Amino acid sequence: MNVIDYYKEWEVNAIIGDLDTKRNNFTVLCSNVENDFNIATAIRNSNAFLANQVWIYGKKQYDRRGTVGTHNYTHFKHVKTIDDVHSQINELREKHPDLTIIGIDNVSGASRIDEYDWPESHVLMIFGQEKNGIPKELLDICDDIVYIKQYGSVRSLNVGTASGIAMYDYCSKVVDNG
Repeated sequence: MNVIDYYKEWEVNAIIGDLDTKRNNFTVLCSNVENDFNIATAIRNSNAFLANQVWIYGKKQYDRRGTVGTHNYTHFKHVKTIDDVHSQINELREKHPDLTIIGIDNVSGASRIDEYDWPESHVLMIFGQEKNGIPKELLDICDDIVYIKQYGSVRSLNVGTASGIAMYDYCSKVVDNG
């Protein structure tokens, strides 16, 4: 089991139950249109930063080996169509009427993440793929879009890296200061 010492002798369901009492006020949605192997890292990051849920959008699966077991402790949904995404968002809005949908992408008009004030409402973080970014049908539903400032020559970060930075930024500003 790849768990911290505190959970070493616990059963999986007991670990999930304990984590459920501590989960943070955000859900993660990753676009997986072309089978991005970095999705597993985003799931692992979601566990590390204790996301409420993780959704993978797209027809293709991801490589579970990269999660190193953290998918077992994460509330996970595979949503195959944009209609499924809208259905999940509607369910999330029933629980959190003040839901704020935030895309993390380096598109024109996006705000710098390090200058962004995360809302106190439940947040749905949307991540795209390194090559394509967030698909238009998901960008269109975002309330805000933020980007991660970069200093080198690379055009974009992969979803694994970007998700870790965004979840850390959220937790350092909202959870640690809340």
